This record gives sequence, C-alpha cells and structure tokens, in this order.
Amino acid sequence: MRIFKSLVAASVAVMMSTTAFSAENLTAETASPGGSIHLSLAHLTEVAAQKGIANIQLADGQTLTNSVQNVAEGKTDIAGTPYILPFLLAKGVGPYAKLGKEKGAELASNLRALYPVTLGIFALYAYDSKGVSGWDGLEGKTIYNGPPRGAAVTNARAIIQLAAGLKEGDGYKGVQVNWGQATKTIMDGSADAVVLPVLFPDSRLTQAVSAGNITLWSVPKAKWDSEPFQKYLRAPGSAPFTIDVKNATMPAGVTVKSEDGTFRGLATIGGDIVSKNMSFDLAKALTKAHIDTLEQLKSKAPFAAQAGYGIVDSVKSGMCGPNPLKYHAGAVAAWEEAGFKIDDCAKPKS
Repeated sequence: MRIFKSLVAASVAVMMSTTAFSAENLTAETASPGGSIHLSLAHLTEVAAQKGIANIQLADGQTLTNSVQNVAEGKTDIAGTPYILPFLLAKGVGPYAKLGKEKGAELASNLRALYPVTLGIFALYAYDSKGVSGWDGLEGKTIYNGPPRGAAVTNARAIIQLAAGLKEGDGYKGVQVNWGQATKTIMDGSADAVVLPVLFPDSRLTQAVSAGNITLWSVPKAKWDSEPFQKYLRAPGSAPFTIDVKNATMPAGVTVKSEDGTFRGLATIGGDIVSKNMSFDLAKALTKAHIDTLEQLKSKAPFAAQAGYGIVDSVKSGMCGPNPLKYHAGAVAAWEEAGFKIDDCAKPKS
C-alpha cells in the first residue's frame, strides 16, 4: 500500500511538472523585417520555442498602431511598439482619437512591457553631391522627413526646428512617403537631404550609398545642450542617444560628422508589450529567455549591438516621466533576478 501511494504521488508530481513546463500557444504582431523591433520579437519567438516556454505565432509587417490596441483588447498576446503609441492611447488622441480619452486610458492601463528596444536614432544625412553643409545648411532645401503621418514625421519636424531653427513650409519643403518607398525616395534625388531614424549600421543607408557617398551629421552640441532640445528628449517614446563616432559603424561611403567626436541624436524607444493579465510566470519566463540570450540576439544583425537590447536605465529606455507604460511584474522579477536595476517608477502598482 505504501509503495502504491508512493507511485501515485510520483505520477502526480510528474504530471504537475509537465503541466508547469508545457508550452503556451501565443500570438504576436510586429513590424516588417529589417529593423530592431522586428528582430527582438522574432528572436523571442525562436528562443521561447527552444526553451519550451511558448509557441508564438508571429505576424510581421503589421501596423503597430493596431497591434497595440489588439494587445490592450486581449486580441493579441504580444506586440512590438514605439512607446509613443501607448502614450497616445492613454490620452485618446492621434490614431486613437475615435476611442476618446476615457476608453483610451482604460485600454492603455492594460498594457505592460517586457523589455525595451531602440527603434532608431534621428539623424540628418545627404548625398555629398547635394552640397548640404549640415544642419546650418537646410534653409530652402527639400527634406524627406518620414511617412505622411505618425510619430516619425512629427519627431523629424520637431528636430529640424530645434536643431536648424526651420519650420516645414516656411524654412524648407518637406517630402513625405511611406516607409516602403523610403530607400527609393532617398536614392532618386527628389530630396536634398533626409532626416530619418537610423541604426548603426543602417539598412537603408547600406542600399542608398550605392548611388553615391553620403554624409551623416550629429545634432550640434550647442543645440543638444539647449533647454528646448533637452526637454524634447524626455518626450514619450524618446530618449537621448550618444555614441563615439569611431564606434558609429556605417557602410563604406558614409561619413559620420560631429564637431567633437561624439554623435548625438534623439532615439525612438519602444519594446515588446503584453497584457497585464498575462500570468506572472509566463511574463517572467519570456523576459528571462530574452535576458539569457541577449548576446545571441545582438549577434543576429550588424545593428543589434546598438539597438538598446538589455538597457533598462529609465532614461535611456524611455520609461517613467510622461510615459504611462510600466513593466509587467513578471518582467521586473526576471530583470532583477538577473542583476539589473528597475526603477520604482517603471514598476506596476498592481
């Protein structure tokens, strides 16, 4: 009888163990391949399956405005996003204006982050043949500054005004095309200069430099240090980014210029987000899988080493301040157990 009870207990233990480690079936949405926000979730999909945590069905090429709302409404389990979108959702403005402030705030309160990602760093660049001298040489020029609507073109316009003192339609002519036409627009010469987010190295510039040498300029230090620019660096979804020019890797034919050897730019920050209703254990396991394989992730693309993976400093990762998004409690536990510091302002209250 004692042996029988022992066998039953052992069987139950095995069943419980199997249940605890059985893979979840999850859905996820992210941007098109080729960027840091796609890479992070594609990598998580791979390692979560390898570790038996989850089978993630990943849909890429998605409109992240919709993806964020899908997670907030419980229609999708994980989504990549620039952090400006949860902020706009919380306010019920921009692409979420039809929801209204009350409904938007309710939905935004459902969102939690697992880990941060740097989507890109805004910079000015131009073909050398265009004769652009830098931020001080943009008056009267035609500048490609992003898609027709959204956070990117809003940021680009603000940065041009802060760094060059010029407003679109007054000091320069703006050109906007969708991301799918970005490289073609850069290469066809219809714009004198470009102000877009880049990575180091950058896939668009890798293609564009085949049409001629390019110079990329840092934000001038005096403008960077000014109160208006510093204030804008703290806007939701934004963060300061600096790198030694010697380490700002770009393809041959692209020259990075700064007056003091340091490249400065506004970084667009985002991350992969989930619902607050995701279980503590699952959110922790997913985040731990990300942390444990950071070096593997950084080796997957030339730009990945500068994509903000593993940087949870609240300023550099765009958390706290006006950003209403918090980490999932399970994610906090995973980061802290791995020896990282998560500021209290980035932790959920419930």
